[in-house]
Amino acid sequence: MTSAKETHKTVECPTCKKQAIWGPENPWRPFCSERCKLIDLGEWFEERHRIPDRSPPEDQE
Repeated sequence: MTSAKETHKTVECPTCKKQAIWGPENPWRPFCSERCKLIDLGEWFEERHRIPDRSPPEDQE
């Protein structure tokens, strides 16, 4: 029998480090709020976050 209160997995918000619910009731997951999601988006926009390019440089002739 399932309990009346469902438990959901929580994750650490990448922006503020608070616990955020990982489930359909949190539309901003893995963030805890829309504010934290927008802060992170701004960091990417300002190029403070980057994905490293591991491809070798093209040959210059």
